[in-house]
Amino acid sequence: MAPFHPAGQNPTLALERDLDLLVHLDRLGFDEAWIGEHHSAGYEIIASPEVFIATAAERTKHIRLGTGVSSLPYHHPLLLADRMILLDHLTRGRVMLGCGPGQLTSDAHMLGIPADLQRPRMHEALDAIMHLLRSDEPLTMETDWFTIRDARLQLKSFQQPHLEVAIAASISPTGAIAAGKYGAGLLSIAATSRGGFDALGTHWDTWKHESEKHGNVADRNKWRLVGPMHLAETKAEAQEQVKYGILPFSRYFSHVLPAGPTQGDTAEEIIANNDVGGFAVIGTPDDAIEKIQALIDESGGFGTFLMFAHDWARPADTHRSFELFAQYVMPHFQNQLEAPIASQNWLMNAGGEFVNQAVGAITKAISDYQA
Repeated sequence: MAPFHPAGQNPTLALERDLDLLVHLDRLGFDEAWIGEHHSAGYEIIASPEVFIATAAERTKHIRLGTGVSSLPYHHPLLLADRMILLDHLTRGRVMLGCGPGQLTSDAHMLGIPADLQRPRMHEALDAIMHLLRSDEPLTMETDWFTIRDARLQLKSFQQPHLEVAIAASISPTGAIAAGKYGAGLLSIAATSRGGFDALGTHWDTWKHESEKHGNVADRNKWRLVGPMHLAETKAEAQEQVKYGILPFSRYFSHVLPAGPTQGDTAEEIIANNDVGGFAVIGTPDDAIEKIQALIDESGGFGTFLMFAHDWARPADTHRSFELFAQYVMPHFQNQLEAPIASQNWLMNAGGEFVNQAVGAITKAISDYQA
C-alpha cells in the first residue's frame, strides 16, 4: 500500500479508505501489509508509515504491518530504529521494518539529497540500524550525513531476537546485495513487470551469494514478491472495473520511472497492452493462481506474495477483489482445499450408505418409543 490516490479527491477520505481496507484484509486472513513513505507528487500520500501503522494496529487484530518501505536516507538511523522498537512493543510484535533508498527522486531533491547518493546512504544507515538491533555494544559512527556517538537502544525488540527487517529490490541488484550482507529478507517489488520477472533468478543468486559471503543464510521463506491484481467473477468484469482508475495511475508512473509498468493513452489501450505484457492480473481467481504459479516456477520458490494496492477500481469492487483472492487463491497455495474435498468425496462416494443408516436409526428410535 504505497498508497496510490489520484490528486483531486479528498485525501482525508482516501486515507480512511486505506485503513478500512486493512481492517477488511485482517478479517479475510491476510498475513501482512506493508505501508509506503513518500513526501512529494501528491499521489502516494502517506508521509509516515509508522504513524499510519500505529493507527491501523489499533483497528486490526492479527495482520502484521511493515514499513514498505522506510526511505533510510531521509532518517537518522538511531531515531528510526527507536521508533520501530516502540512500534514493535505497541503492536505486540506485529511490526516489520522494510528498508529502501527512496523511490521518488523528487523527495530526495526536496531534502537536498543527490539521487546517486540515495543507495550508498541506505547501506550506511543499515550498518547502523542492524548494529543497534543486534548488539549490546555502543555504536560510534560518523558519515557525511549523520553522526552517532556511544549509541545503544534503550529498549530491546519485542520480537526475538529482533523485529524482522526486509530490503526492497526492483530490477537492480542493490537490494539483493544488501539483504545478503545484513541477513535480512528481500522484497522484490516489481516481480510481475517484464524486467522484474526476468530478474528474479538474478535476485536469488545475488542474495544467496552475498549471504554466504557474509556468513548469513538466504531464506526463501523471507522472500516476498509483489505484483498488482484486480479480480472479479469474470475477466470482462475485472477489465471494466479497472477503467475507473488505471489511466491516472499509468500517467503518474510515466513521470516517476524511466519506463512505467503500464503503456497506453487510454484505459482500453492499457488493459490491452497488459494482456500482452502481463504486468498485472486483471481477471479471475484462476488467472491469479496461474500468475503466482509462474512466479514460483521462475523464482524457484518464495515465502509470500504481496498484492500491490493500486486504487484502480471503486472501493466496493476493490474489497470484492480481495475477497475472491482470500476465498479461492490463498487456500490453493496454503494446502487448505484438499482435505475438505477429500472428505466430501468420501461421503458422496459412499452412495446411500450413510443416509440409509440415518433412516434406520430414526426408524428404530420411533419403534423403540412406541414399544
